[in-house]
Amino acid sequence: MQDRYVMKPAAAYVRSMAGKGVLPVSRALLDQPLDLLTREQQEQLIEAGQAAGLKMYRFKSHADLPRVKSVLGMLRGIQPQSLLDVGSGRGVFLFTFLQEFPWTEVTSLDLLEHRVELLSAVAAGGMENLTALRQDICAWDMPDGSFDVVTLLEVLEHIPDVGAAVRAAVRLARRYVLVSVPSKPDDNPEHIHLLTKDVLTELFGEAGCTKLSFSGVNGHLIMMASVGGRVL
Repeated sequence: MQDRYVMKPAAAYVRSMAGKGVLPVSRALLDQPLDLLTREQQEQLIEAGQAAGLKMYRFKSHADLPRVKSVLGMLRGIQPQSLLDVGSGRGVFLFTFLQEFPWTEVTSLDLLEHRVELLSAVAAGGMENLTALRQDICAWDMPDGSFDVVTLLEVLEHIPDVGAAVRAAVRLARRYVLVSVPSKPDDNPEHIHLLTKDVLTELFGEAGCTKLSFSGVNGHLIMMASVGGRVL
């Protein structure tokens, strides 16, 4: 089970559902701080969630997905104290990040209510460093430089006003913005932009970032932008 699930977020989700009376779980597993649960106790919670029919597949690990591994490697070098994840979606990146970076204060934005509800349940189950909000980054009025790092992973290609999203991300980041996008056309009707290296360079240059670093994995382009002219 350890290899199949992102254990701590999955256990937190089950605890949250148990607290709402959705399934029976012992008080000991509910009252103990999440960080103090043993691996065996986390497995007990996940098995209880499976038995109750909860959709635990949402917490399957994607740590070996090349684009996730690449971004996590960059973040290990940065060691952010705070992170804004825009368009967290199904948590493909976010759940693994939460497991590996328990000290980082994480804010997740998504436009879809059911995505925010899932992440809010994970937070309520004991992942106290996670805040999930239903919010459009293009219209968000948080102060400049509110987060060490902003991640835009598999999201910019979905946003109609991609320039506004880039400007907002750069404004909100103190240190870096990390981006991943498809590197070639596909048949996904929700992908309304093809963001090449040249396009991203222009967009982030217009937002004030000239220090950009690019890499690519398995059909995805990954970019790190240094905010405020810092050298990568």
